[in-house]
Amino acid sequence: MTRTHFFMFVITILTIIYGYTGLRLISPAYFSTSWNWVLWILVLILLFTLILPIFLRKSTLGGKWIGFFAWIGYTAFALFLVTFLLLVTRDGIWLLKGGVQYVYAFSRDVLGLSVDIEGAIDPERRKVLTNTMNVGLLSLSAALTAYGFYQARRTPGIKRVSVPVENLHPDLEGFRIVQITDLHVGPTIKRDYVQSVVDQINSLSPDILAVTGDLVDGSVSDLQDDVAPLGNIKTRYGSYFVTGNHEYYSGAEQWIEELKRLGYKVLMNEHEILIHKNARLLLAGITDYKAKDFITSHKSDPEKALEGAPENDMKVLLAHQPRSVFASSKAGFDLQISGHTHGGQFFPWNLAVSYEQPYLRGLNRHESTWVYVSRGTGYWGPPLRLGFPSEITLITLTGQGT
Repeated sequence: MTRTHFFMFVITILTIIYGYTGLRLISPAYFSTSWNWVLWILVLILLFTLILPIFLRKSTLGGKWIGFFAWIGYTAFALFLVTFLLLVTRDGIWLLKGGVQYVYAFSRDVLGLSVDIEGAIDPERRKVLTNTMNVGLLSLSAALTAYGFYQARRTPGIKRVSVPVENLHPDLEGFRIVQITDLHVGPTIKRDYVQSVVDQINSLSPDILAVTGDLVDGSVSDLQDDVAPLGNIKTRYGSYFVTGNHEYYSGAEQWIEELKRLGYKVLMNEHEILIHKNARLLLAGITDYKAKDFITSHKSDPEKALEGAPENDMKVLLAHQPRSVFASSKAGFDLQISGHTHGGQFFPWNLAVSYEQPYLRGLNRHESTWVYVSRGTGYWGPPLRLGFPSEITLITLTGQGT
């Protein structure tokens, strides 16, 4: 699918969401013609506001206007999405009920039996019931959207994970890896949010920091100041970065240089050996699973990341997408640390991600390799997280329980 086809697909889905929501809320209310026009124009404006930042990024306007329209567009989209899902659920129940009643009536008619089902509801009563239910659904969707907004915008909590490693070198017991991923610094995630994440990380005193991609949604020139606090993270052995798919939408080569300037070691299908007491930990990183579609030389390759590796006591791989585990497991990695999925972020996006990726969130075992998938440190698109809160992950290695 080309970018143009993908863009048209997204526009079609958005049009369905906004159009269906407007149709099921505005039409039954029997407003005057003037008010109907006003409300439908508002729906179109909010839809256009969601798309506008994409075009502003390519223009000379940019700047604060991208953030201004993004906040309006994405927040409205969150409300429309939740309302759409509630409306579809309600209408689906109504359709199912009507179908059952029809089949029941048809069956009794075929058998020559009298039909005794609920009679037709008076049109005025139906209008009142429909509008009352619509008000209730709007109230519920507003409450869910507000809660999802809070979950998305709050400082991510610390998720503590112990990874039981078979035959772990005693000196690696308690080794601490802090992971952040999918921060998506961009139109609605700015410096203050990044600073709150940095403060949390520094409070954990990690041995290393692993940033597993999708750090940004925008160019270096636009976001340089917003990501600057990431240069103030304190670790024992350094901070490491691997690319995610969104880096390739935002100028991957420029961001790689910027991360290096901030003091990060960018692992591009390569590794480093960390000496911790008397233990040797191999830390490798690969480019994003789809990187070759953007830059041919960036093809993701776990085998290449191990080339020339000396003897070591444990192999850890940083890989943005969980589906890299099929190759990393064959390469012999003990642990893969990934993101990309956001843990689902909200329904039904979690279903789509589950179809694409082998693991959605948490610690999983794939053959002889552990793979940890973070729910993400930021969010993408609407400031909305329902059931899948963001996290800063503290991964601790342990030989206990193996």
